[in-house]
Amino acid sequence: SELDALSYAIAMEEISRGCASVGVIMSAHNSLYLYPIDAFGSDDLKERYISPYTGHERDENGRLNIGCFGLSEPGNGSDAGAASTTAKEDGDEWIINGTKAWITNAHEASAAIVFATTDKSMKHKGISAFVVPMNAPGFSLGAKEDKLGIRASSTSNLIMENVRIPKSNLIGQPGEGFKIAMQTLDGGRIGVAGQALGIASASIDCAV
Repeated sequence: SELDALSYAIAMEEISRGCASVGVIMSAHNSLYLYPIDAFGSDDLKERYISPYTGHERDENGRLNIGCFGLSEPGNGSDAGAASTTAKEDGDEWIINGTKAWITNAHEASAAIVFATTDKSMKHKGISAFVVPMNAPGFSLGAKEDKLGIRASSTSNLIMENVRIPKSNLIGQPGEGFKIAMQTLDGGRIGVAGQALGIASASIDCAV
């Protein structure tokens, strides 16, 4: 849409004031999943992984299409420059192996943004970003985290074992993953701020 950042923050605030879970689902989908594809993806990626995710289209299970963002890892936290997940070229495909941890929308999502090391010798400049369909063979989910709050939004691990995706599912160029992650997180903080303000407003309403 043509909404600016202020309009988005206001929408996030009001939705989160009513339900923090819906707010975080919306924020992760819009800020962390859709944004990097829109900003860095090819026209083909946008057609396949944005258009069906911005309307009323549903996946094979009858659920609305939403996405998630796979950056954090069990051993590395959210350090985008230390991805243990790997992506190796094999003909016209990438083969992805690794685990992403604490992923919002994991059990509701149909596709994930995944950051993986494509050239270990280049360190953070050897990390690339991909769109991975979550129905791909070898893709599985961990158990839902037993959280204290925001429980209507699932959080769990993404587990990839020899997951094959087309080469065209690369976002941007090889080695741009770190830049894409940092820029995405910068924008995502606007949504998080809106969530926090909405939750705080609801808390005050309940307390007085």
